[in-house]
Amino acid sequence: MTTALRTPPQTAAAPAAGLRATARIVARVDEEGGATRLPVLDGDGPFALRRVRGPGGQARVCVVGAMSAPLGGDRLAIEATAEAGAALHLTAAAATVALPGRTADHATYDVRLRVDDGARLDWLPEPLISAAGSALRMTTTVELAPTAHLVLREEQVLGRSGEETGALRSRIVVRRGGRTLLDQETAYGPGAPGWDTSAVLDGHRALGQLLVVKPEFDQCPAEVRLLGEAAGERSGDGAGQGVLAPLAGPAALATAVAPDALRLRRLLDEAARSAAAG
Repeated sequence: MTTALRTPPQTAAAPAAGLRATARIVARVDEEGGATRLPVLDGDGPFALRRVRGPGGQARVCVVGAMSAPLGGDRLAIEATAEAGAALHLTAAAATVALPGRTADHATYDVRLRVDDGARLDWLPEPLISAAGSALRMTTTVELAPTAHLVLREEQVLGRSGEETGALRSRIVVRRGGRTLLDQETAYGPGAPGWDTSAVLDGHRALGQLLVVKPEFDQCPAEVRLLGEAAGERSGDGAGQGVLAPLAGPAALATAVAPDALRLRRLLDEAARSAAAG
């Protein structure tokens, strides 16, 4: 999400600490009309929040970047809550690019989501790009009520065109009704052993996940489905590969790798259609 640049102060006494910023979003059902409204829509720092028209009574918010972020030393967070019965769709206007900063300290980017009973939250940002020289630790934490519905997509691109990747560590923790549904951590780039071997990425530079949680999976779990080259697809240009598999919970998780962000999105979109039909 980069629409404006931060220019560091030109004095030797400039502080090494990075930017601190938190954006907050709350979606709530209107008692009279039944549509979802946004009583809290508070952007901060690099997060400019824009309302977007959506179908029916759904509330849609687009995160627009107001400056380059995250840089080394930054501490950024987005907090979003879909209260009981609400429907909230969150997306972004552009990719997020992790860049080196004035300090050698790593940046952090925390996403904290809460989905109450009967509510739905779609978290569908654009990819995160780990630029050469950057160091980012990203954590996504989700708290779900037993009847909540979640669609969460995470896409990461290791390095911009023609450059090496930065150091990227990412963790996703999802709890449903207080019980852990998913707790997964990955690390790529300098300092992460084996990340580019044939057992992990095998030369691919785009990777992602799609997590779908819905009560309907209790009665009809998602079926295992291979994606892209794993399913025998032969595009001639390296389509990437992945798998969609059920989780206990009820949930389905798709994991995919691809040469670039475009082909990764195709794989995850295929997984989303399959999960929606299940």
